[in-house]
Order: sequence, then C-alpha cells, then structure tokens
Amino acid sequence: MKLENDLLIRTANGEEVERPPVWMMRQAGRILPQYRAIRSKLSGFKELATTPSLAAEVTIQPVDELDVDAAIIFSDILVIPEAMGLDYELVEKKGPLFPKTIQTMADVERLLEGEEAAANLPYVYESLDITKKELNGRVPLIGFAGAPWTILSYMVEGSGSKTFSKAKKLLYSQPAVAHRLLEKITTTTIAYLKTKVKHGANLIQVFDSWAGILTPEQYKTFALPYIKRIAESIEDVPVTVFAKGAWFVLEDLGKINCQTIGLDWNTNPELARELIGTDKVLQGNLDPCQLYAPTAEVEKATKAMLQNFGSKHIANLGHGVYPDTPLDSVKAFVNTVKAYRYESSLVS
Repeated sequence: MKLENDLLIRTANGEEVERPPVWMMRQAGRILPQYRAIRSKLSGFKELATTPSLAAEVTIQPVDELDVDAAIIFSDILVIPEAMGLDYELVEKKGPLFPKTIQTMADVERLLEGEEAAANLPYVYESLDITKKELNGRVPLIGFAGAPWTILSYMVEGSGSKTFSKAKKLLYSQPAVAHRLLEKITTTTIAYLKTKVKHGANLIQVFDSWAGILTPEQYKTFALPYIKRIAESIEDVPVTVFAKGAWFVLEDLGKINCQTIGLDWNTNPELARELIGTDKVLQGNLDPCQLYAPTAEVEKATKAMLQNFGSKHIANLGHGVYPDTPLDSVKAFVNTVKAYRYESSLVS
C-alpha cells in the first residue's frame, strides 16, 4: 500500500526531505483523554495490549489527535519472554513482575525460542493487520521489540530495578547462561520482527532501555553482538536502534547495519554525529521533562534541537513521553517540528 505521508521512511532511508518527521515514544498513552477513556473500562494494560481491535484504536489515536508522522503499534517489549514461556504481570503503578525468574541453565533450556515462540503472539500480528487497514496508508506503522539485554534484565531480575544487580550478577558469575539466554531471546526477536514486517510494519525500532547500566566492555560483549544480528536480519524496511544511556558505544552503534540511531536527552547531537558519522540518520532527543514548560519555552527548545541536529534527523523525545505531560505542550512540540523547514544548504 502506498503511503500518503512517507516522510519518516524517506528520512530513514537517507533521502532529501523538506523537514524532519516527528513522532514520540509512548505517544499512544495517558497523555490522550481518548486513551484514558478506553483504559478506564478495562482491567489493565495487558487487556488493552492483547485485544487487537482496541490496540489498533489506541495506536491510531495520536495520528488523529496530534498529526504525527508515524504510528507505533501499541504493545509491550515483554511479550517476548511471555511467548518464550516466562509469564509476567503488569502491576498498576509498579510495573512488570515475573513470578518466576531465570537463574540457571536449566531454566534457560526450558524456554521456547525462534519461530516456535514468536508464533505465540497472534494478537500482536492481528493488531498490526487491523491498524494497517484502518490507517489506509495515512502514515507509516512502526513495529518494535526490546533489545536482548533489556529483555534478559527483566527475565532475571523479575521486575524493574534501578541497578538490575541480579541481572548484572549473571553476566559476571554465569556468562555462559547469559549468552545462552541472549541467544534464545535473539532468535525469538528476529522471528517476531520479521513477522511484524510481513503484517505491515514499515519501520522497526529496537529499544535497549537498560543499555546505560552496563560497562562499555559488558555492552560490547552481552548487548552489541545480539543487536547487530537483529538489525542484519531485518530486510525491506529501515531499522532504528535506541540504546538509552549508551553514549559510550555510539561509535560501535554507528557500525551496525541499521539506518537510524536514537539518542537520549543526555547525548550531544554534535558528539553523536562525530562518533557515528554522517551516513546514519539520528533520532531524538528533547528531554521529555521539557514538555512540562510553558508552550513558548517548548517551541523555543524544539527549534534549538532541530537546529542542533541539522538534516538526517527524526524529531522525537529522548525517551517516552510521560503520562502527566500537558497535551498542549505535546502539541506545541509536534507543531513546531511540522512548521520547521530545512534550508537548502542543510538538506543532504
């Protein structure tokens, strides 16, 4: 299906464009009253994410309300461990909780992997099918997955954490177990993302949310090789890698076979460009808390960000938009980007 607005895809592919595209991580969520109305009638996040018609509806809401340049399918990165056989719960106001965790090689070997595991997520693929039909080519649809290290961290830790010390302990004390688990996560993620592309995803994003808690050496050993394999396995659509807090491996990330590198708000665009090179498109990286400021300040900060990045840029926040962010500020951010135009000398 031909896209009416293909700005995101053209930008990711390095083509000349008139302005940067804009979307936001977690744009389908509690910033929108339409989303809150649906959530109020349900038992929780998982019911919404596993009901394809509703997941499709909330995926499209920010396209209707905010006029962003892309939709991102409403789902969760932790569907991967669940598909592999490790169930989790989402506790309201506390986050994910795994009743059982991975501690030994025997625990790892009991898990499903690859296509067999990915086949356990039909509701995600149905959500993509419905969303594509309802969007009818208006904007691209982004599919995503968590990076293997981030997924491992939850499967071993059992919940969110400030340090993920249990997960990091595994890397130091049982590296063979860690690598075997990462291998299974990787084969499952590859099968999952390939299926998403078959069901209409126009771009893939890999989220390494807990990249920043690893040492540079650990990241190069336990994270980077697996992300590299995922990126190399995805064909026909662009791939974005977002490794939050991993400024120390930007040069290495720049060598991955992906089109776009996402940046958090602590990463200087000029430094990123110097380390990554000019071939990649950069995505980001306004501080999500900037959107708590008055709209005039949001507009000013957004323009400054756009000027700092120059061309080959996808406008976004440096992480997901927070649930209590004022809607007017979100709209100010999006509208400022949409009104921005590159000077001809900046377009490459």
